[in-house]
Amino acid sequence: MSEHEPGETRYEPVPDDALPEQHLTALEAVLMVVDEPVPAADLASVMGLPTGQVAELLTELAAEYRGERGGRRRGFDLREVGGGWRIFSAPAHADVVGRFVLDGQTARLTQASLETLAVIAYRQPVTRGRISAIRGVNVDGVVRTLLARGLVEEAGHDEEGGAMRYRTSAYFLERMGLTSLEDLPPLAPYLPDMGSLDDVDGEFR
Repeated sequence: MSEHEPGETRYEPVPDDALPEQHLTALEAVLMVVDEPVPAADLASVMGLPTGQVAELLTELAAEYRGERGGRRRGFDLREVGGGWRIFSAPAHADVVGRFVLDGQTARLTQASLETLAVIAYRQPVTRGRISAIRGVNVDGVVRTLLARGLVEEAGHDEEGGAMRYRTSAYFLERMGLTSLEDLPPLAPYLPDMGSLDDVDGEFR
């Protein structure tokens, strides 16, 4: 990147092997598990690459997904928003995605979703790592489902580990026929003590 527009972020020089396939696929693997935009510098840190090289990789992937490298256009885009990068469904298919999400509102929750929702309801605000520790399985996909259905919402980052925390929504209370969380039945004493789970967030993030 030898020339810069005013205000453009300046990165270190990009190595000659800027776009090896293994780096592209590794970057894709990381992007598939993030739930919020990630800065190029953070991705570079976990991949052990210069930030400038990762910026080039991200630009290449975004162009590939748009069909600008000879392949078909994908049903998803890689975009830079809010100072970070994340994969989104393509705007061209927003109507189909919207129908899928709305249809899911009427479908019955699975047992895994119900168990995860119960943990969030009684231990909120709670991180995915702590939910996973209580249930003994990874809950990333289940939490995304509950978010899509509007039953839970983000509640800010944990002050110690920085992981996103989740809580139930007003829609949850409406669907449960509750006025407030104080109306929940006394199930909490049967869940594990959260004080013993302080070290598990990183394992499941």
